Formats: sequence, C-alpha cells, structure tokens
Amino acid sequence: MTGDGTRAVRAGLPESAAYEPPLPGPVFAAHYHLPGDAAGPYTYGRDANPTWTRLEAAIGELESPDRPAHTVAFASGMAAITAVLFSQLRSGDAVVLPSDGYQLLPAVRTRLESYGIEVRTAPTADDAQLGLLDGARLLWIESPSNPGLDVCDIRRLADAAHARGALVAVDNTLATPLGQRPLDLGADFSVASGTKALTGHGDVLLGYASTHDAALADSVRLWRKTVGAIPGPMESWLAHRSLATLALRVRQQATGALALAMALAERPEVTGLRHPGLPSDPSHPLAIRQMHSGRFGCVVSFTLPDQAYAERFLAALTLVDDATSFGGVRSTAERRGRWGGDDVPEGFIRFSVGVEEPEDLVADVLRALDAANPDHHVRPVA
Repeated sequence: MTGDGTRAVRAGLPESAAYEPPLPGPVFAAHYHLPGDAAGPYTYGRDANPTWTRLEAAIGELESPDRPAHTVAFASGMAAITAVLFSQLRSGDAVVLPSDGYQLLPAVRTRLESYGIEVRTAPTADDAQLGLLDGARLLWIESPSNPGLDVCDIRRLADAAHARGALVAVDNTLATPLGQRPLDLGADFSVASGTKALTGHGDVLLGYASTHDAALADSVRLWRKTVGAIPGPMESWLAHRSLATLALRVRQQATGALALAMALAERPEVTGLRHPGLPSDPSHPLAIRQMHSGRFGCVVSFTLPDQAYAERFLAALTLVDDATSFGGVRSTAERRGRWGGDDVPEGFIRFSVGVEEPEDLVADVLRALDAANPDHHVRPVA
C-alpha cells in the first residue's frame, strides 16, 4: 500500500515509455480519425479526451484507493454539482439540501423547484438532515459546510438515506480526497470543485464527480455530453500536474490553518471562530473520527465586530489577498457577507490559509487585527 503523497504524485500516469514524458501533454482535438463504426474510445471532442481520461483516473485513485471509482470531470464545480442533481432527479422527486451550504445552492433550489422537484433543507450540524429523508430521492451533504465549517456524520446520514431508498452525494471540496473519502463512508457520489485545493493555484476552473457505480457515472457523463459542460484539455492537464503537490499543499495548509485558529482563539475581538481541527470546535470530535488526522482543511472562519472592522482588517493584511475562493497556495480572505448569499454576520471572515510559513501568516494576521482596532494607536517613533 502506498501513502497519499506517493499516490498523488503517480496517480493517473500512463505506463513508462522510452523517450516519452511521464505526463503527456494536453490533447487539443475537436475530432479524431474515425474509420468504420464509431466504436473507439475517442470519437468527438465533447464526448471524451485522453487528457480528461488521465485526470479522471488520477482523481478516482485519490477518492477511492482501495476500490475502483469512476470519475467524470467538468468545466467547474457548479457544473459537477448540477450534473449530479439534474441527472438523478425528476419532476415529483424530493431532494434534501443543506440550508447552510454553498451560496449558489439557493439558485439551484429555484431551478429545481421550477422543474417540479420538492426541495427540503436543514442545517449541517447535528445531522439535522436526518429528519427530512422520508420519501426523498437524493440527499446532498456538505461536510465541512461552506462557509460555516459545520460537520455532519456522513456514514450515519448515508445509511439512513439508503434505508429509505435515497442516493447520497457529498460535496467534498473543503476536505479534499486526502482529508476525507465520502465514498468510503457510504456516499454514492463524491463531488468537488477542482478550482479550489485540488488544483491549488487559482488559475483553473474545474469540477468532478466520483462514484463506485458505473451506471451512475454513465448518467452523469451523459448529462455532461448533453449540456456541453466539458473541461478544456489545458485545464485538465494543469489540474493533473497540480495533483503531484496536493499532499504537500494540504499538509502545509492544514498546519497553518490550525496555527491561525489557535492564535485567533486568544483575540477578544474575534467571535464565532470555527475550524474542525481546533480542539475547542464543536465539530472536532466528529471530525477526528471522520476526517484524516491532521487534515482538517485550510479554511478558518470567524467574525469581527462589524463590516467596517472587517474591512479595515482585510486592508491591513500584507501576506493575504482579499479574494473569494479557497484552497490556493496564496492565503486569501474575504468578508463573506459582501456576496449576499450566505446567512452570516456582516463582519464574518472566511480565511483560506495558503502554504506560507505559519508563523509569518499568524504574525501578519495579528498585526492586521491590531491595525483594525479603532482604539489602536501607533506610538510615534522617537
């Protein structure tokens, strides 16, 4: 058995061939030579591409090292999310979504309801979705949730959903397949935005859905083909290249996130501090059981007294970009309320820890907090 770091470096690579690169370059093709019947693996650029194939194989190895998984790559995380939902649900079905999930889920809810699909919602914490499963066709889980970082018991929810005949999909974006493996915990789908930690450099939009069930994979793949939500070959190649450093990045980011959370816990102006790796976090006992030790994600969330305070803090940071998204090598932070789609206080900060030295990042954050304090006075240099 190989470790996650070794697997990430080797995943999806072809057999070694003399004078050939370990990771072949991207295949740019709209069509392929196709004599006779259309029976080959590559026929048309919207159906399949060798560069996707290698990336999908690699992600499948990371999501499920001990059992074959089928992965379908998409042009973005939202393309993957909607592919799973709309390929599995029909008019008259019911779906259970998290009420505290990603901010575009309300827009997805509106679209689902317009198709005659019943949408039920409950928070992630305390496995609250359990009470809504009767008669549901699909349960959608975010754990940890974005941006609140609550954790639910995936195996418990999956077992309960399956007992009622429902499918289970888990948005695994925040945890990454190195921090948590939903398929091993009983989920039918593990879905993620590869835009975040998977690619990790803030330069690629990508998504994917993985499953053990070939028929489910085929249904999602047909949706991709039908709506054309395909990833570009260059993006797929960049994503595959980035996987080689995933374990290194996840490890450094998790270390930095825990260091930051521990430092923020000592600050009186900080409230609502959340990070699953923090021993005082309400989700910590479950996270220890469910997530891989030491890999509790790169995101820390907390609240400052008000909007102005939060904006002064963000403006004072020097090692952190004021930007949305998370999981990149450069730390980012944002006042999440500016988007209007999350039920969070105006001073709520979602902070994504990069791969900077933790002590440098903590020092920058503490200095910025001091600068943001309206009672802070800098003494003149004598």
